[in-house]
Amino acid sequence: MSEPHRSGFACFVGRPNAGKSTLTNALVGSKVAITSSKPQTTRHAIRGVVHRPDAQLIIVDTPGLHRPRTLLGQRLNDLVYATWSEVDVVGLCVPADEKIGPGDRYIADQLRKVARRTPVIGVVTKTDLADRDQVVAQLAAMQDLLDFADIVPVSAVDGFQLDTLADLLVKRLPEGPELYPDGELTDEPEQTLVAELIREAALEGVRDELPHSLAVTVEEMVPREGRDDLVDVHAFLYVERPSQKGIILGHQGQRLKDVGTQARKQIENLLGSKIYLDLHVKIAKDWQRDPKQLRRLGF
Repeated sequence: MSEPHRSGFACFVGRPNAGKSTLTNALVGSKVAITSSKPQTTRHAIRGVVHRPDAQLIIVDTPGLHRPRTLLGQRLNDLVYATWSEVDVVGLCVPADEKIGPGDRYIADQLRKVARRTPVIGVVTKTDLADRDQVVAQLAAMQDLLDFADIVPVSAVDGFQLDTLADLLVKRLPEGPELYPDGELTDEPEQTLVAELIREAALEGVRDELPHSLAVTVEEMVPREGRDDLVDVHAFLYVERPSQKGIILGHQGQRLKDVGTQARKQIENLLGSKIYLDLHVKIAKDWQRDPKQLRRLGF
């Protein structure tokens, strides 16, 4: 008798920059979540769909949990907690090449409340950056962190044990039919994904204080009149202070041009069409702390 089909939701949690988005993209087999070396890049709960003959696994990529210093930070944390309460299994991600620290212990403490009703799997990420002894030591350290249902070392970069991780997650999903049409990799609106790709390009190589202050909105995304091979995309990049606007623009606007070039390639891959990308930088003073501006920017 064949195994029953399973379908359900999993989410990866961890401190900022623990490799959650890269892992989500690797399992889905396509870029659905933006990645950056800057902490707290993820700002939405992005859903990526893994299609298998025996199961449909929907992975919810969440922002990194942190001690919030702004209203935006609090809202991102609230989003993480809300996601935990809705999924069938949680994966706590801890990088193999970094010692377990207060941030990991803080998240493990929060997860104890969830673990009573939802299985939690320990995921040691970025094994490609660590030697065998480091990985073994991290697996041992994880056992003191929480009473995990399973612990698994993985690398999203070289594919190490990704299938094993997927099997462990699927095993804990309820039996049920497919929840998304075959071939659909995410339920994010295209405009949200486009805005995220622009933000990802803008974050590359900027100073540490900028990531939290940067928001992107796509004001318009329409096919060019009289052409079926070109889409016009008009977007605004919002920062909090004039000095940050200077960082984004760069000398004589060169940095913004580079951001546009990089983002355009990614967006064309996503949409399967040529695009004309029009970017403008605006100042929205202290938007991270202002409820009205947060709403307008989609938080």
